[in-house]
Amino acid sequence: MQDLNDLNLFVAVVTHGGFSAAARALDAPKSRLSRRIAGLEEDLGVRLLERSTRRLQVTEVGHDVYRHARAAMSEAEAIDDIVLRRKGEPEGLVRVSAPPGMDRLISRSMPRLLARYPKLRVQVIVDSHRVDLIEERIDVAVRVREVFDTDADLQMKVILRTAGILVASPELLAAQGKPTDLAALATYPTVSLTDLSGPDRWVLQSVSGEEVEVAHEPRLSSSSPSIVRQAAEDGVGVTALPEWSCHELLEAGRLVRVLPEWSRRQGVVHMVFTSRRGLLPGVRAVLDFLAEALNPKASVWESAF
Repeated sequence: MQDLNDLNLFVAVVTHGGFSAAARALDAPKSRLSRRIAGLEEDLGVRLLERSTRRLQVTEVGHDVYRHARAAMSEAEAIDDIVLRRKGEPEGLVRVSAPPGMDRLISRSMPRLLARYPKLRVQVIVDSHRVDLIEERIDVAVRVREVFDTDADLQMKVILRTAGILVASPELLAAQGKPTDLAALATYPTVSLTDLSGPDRWVLQSVSGEEVEVAHEPRLSSSSPSIVRQAAEDGVGVTALPEWSCHELLEAGRLVRVLPEWSRRQGVVHMVFTSRRGLLPGVRAVLDFLAEALNPKASVWESAF
């Protein structure tokens, strides 16, 4: 079996395009790299590199060895990552970005997360703008989109798929009755989750796939999900909310779904983060926590303790 250290040096030389560049990257003497690669070639009985004063060329067999050596290095690093994640205690600062409305669900279980990991610190930035994880030094960003929202250099974990549903308070429906069709919504006061003034429009889809646009003039509108949810609970009007944001109120009977055959387009609640490989234990712990805390249909996160 070949020495993994020698294979690692060979991979570095090929990757960096020469002994000098590899020596600088590894902070090792060039003579040592040359000697070790020569020893590797002698052990294998093949020529891996063709050297000249002007250039370094990888032989055909050298390309094959390089490909397998890189895979071996990758697997060795993966083993180290697994051990570190198992042994490492979550600690340090983890920065999380989440849209408005998610903060209520996050705060509900956050004390238990921090109690479990005394060395862990968490900063939650609540903002509706799309953050740049690298530029803004965000470890995990929670996003809700109608389509998967990620970049080529980011990893993604889906939490749940959820639709926007029409809801109202039992008191409002007792006073006015339940609407029987979309046309009847025109006679009901509405509350809208928007930061625009004037009339609003809900694009609704039926269970059969039919799509209808419903225009309405809201009695109250706000970009805050908390304000809209509370207004609906207090009987101000019918509103359209993401199912995840009003799950508890529906379960408790403080809100009632109306026209259940209609809903807004399905959204994907997901997290994006930089890399699965080398995730610090603290980031891993926060990812696992958010996956439970933001999914009302999952088992209660506290039960994991």
